[in-house]
Amino acid sequence: MVATVANAALAVDRDGPPKYQKLRYEEDYRYLQDVSKRIDWFDPIKYVPLSEDGEYYLSLGGLIRERYEYIHNPLWGQDPQDKRGVFLQRYTLHADVHVGAYVRVFGQLHSALESGRRGGPSPVDEDKLDLQQAFLDIALPLGEGRTLTLRGGRQEMSYGSARLIDVRQGPNVRRSFDGARMVLQWRDFRIDGLVARPVRNEAEVFDNITDNSQALWGVYGMGKPVATLPGASVDWYYLGFEDEEAEYTQGRDHETRHSVGARLWGASGGWDYNFEALYQWGRFGRGHIRAWTAASDIGYTWNDVRFSPRVGLRADIASGDRDPSDADLETFNPLYPRGNYFNELAILGPRNFFDVHPFLTLEALQPLTLTADWNFYWRQSVEDGIYGPNGNLIRSPEGSDSRYIGSAISLTADWQLNRHLNLTTIYAHFFPGSFLRETGSAEPIDFIEFTLSLTF
Repeated sequence: MVATVANAALAVDRDGPPKYQKLRYEEDYRYLQDVSKRIDWFDPIKYVPLSEDGEYYLSLGGLIRERYEYIHNPLWGQDPQDKRGVFLQRYTLHADVHVGAYVRVFGQLHSALESGRRGGPSPVDEDKLDLQQAFLDIALPLGEGRTLTLRGGRQEMSYGSARLIDVRQGPNVRRSFDGARMVLQWRDFRIDGLVARPVRNEAEVFDNITDNSQALWGVYGMGKPVATLPGASVDWYYLGFEDEEAEYTQGRDHETRHSVGARLWGASGGWDYNFEALYQWGRFGRGHIRAWTAASDIGYTWNDVRFSPRVGLRADIASGDRDPSDADLETFNPLYPRGNYFNELAILGPRNFFDVHPFLTLEALQPLTLTADWNFYWRQSVEDGIYGPNGNLIRSPEGSDSRYIGSAISLTADWQLNRHLNLTTIYAHFFPGSFLRETGSAEPIDFIEFTLSLTF
């Protein structure tokens, strides 16, 4: 099944039970058939046998996330100021039923609540109760280490570095899709074929529906390259996308876009690296689309030094439209990226930009990780504006030829108290640049976040 990809990483090691995954359906608790390995409080609900031989079993799990955030001068003073900040709650509960080795049913309920947002919740703040996932897997064995899995239904998806398809972990409401996938696992290689539409989030109870104005299809492969690149992995993909109401600086129209790209990532010695490049073409209204992006993330960790310091540098670039007055479009579209693409402040989205992002990470204590980073943003094209994480245009280019948008410094403390409890504290400050000052409100932004989550 699809979960087979993660099984090796989820096997119990000498340090205890496996870590929880971002995609909860990638967890595999068959190891708990061995009663001697049941050492966690929640193990009795992680593996509930439904047959004498244990091949039929049920696994239950969930999450409780409580978050407080305060933003001073939201959207550089454009948006209304919240008086006392915003309280965000997320609750999930899932059931994973395995009917032998070849059939599986996975279902998940999701509730996201908001209070304190002046003007009401944003589209990713609240969804009182809904079906987040409900899919059926049928696995067809093709030999040792080879499986073809057919999946249909509502499901979360995340690929690669989450630059193009992700569950949107940071915002209160996660993203899901209605569709089908065919997953071929061939020893160390995996190929996914997918056809899906995003789920349109509505705020009330069991009212989410398929968004028929958008469509996603494609093929995503991943695996190990030749032995000359030890520790390296390669992703390669084609993704098709359609949006009947796409909006850019030049206006709103029907968009059909094709993306081809590749990613090389891995680690060797103290070094780790992640490189990705992508090209897009298609149609926007009566014009042609020609867009691109490139991303890099390089770091070095001193594992034998106290606090295991890691120094890293990220640098990304994505094309912008060269002339909004003509029919052609050069603005890159990140499709369905992670909501906190640059940082948890999540104010800018990855369109028409290039950035330089140095950072330092310290393992101050065994469960405490400290990170400091400073991100600098520019526009790739001065004829295009800047966009939010969901693709909305938040500032047009009119009135400025400046590229410099600004910079944001961020300090994060992530404390993994135990396997289930996590506490995160974040402070960020955005320094507006010349483009913002020349085109409208340009107040500096302060952001504070406290998040406590219980995963089981």
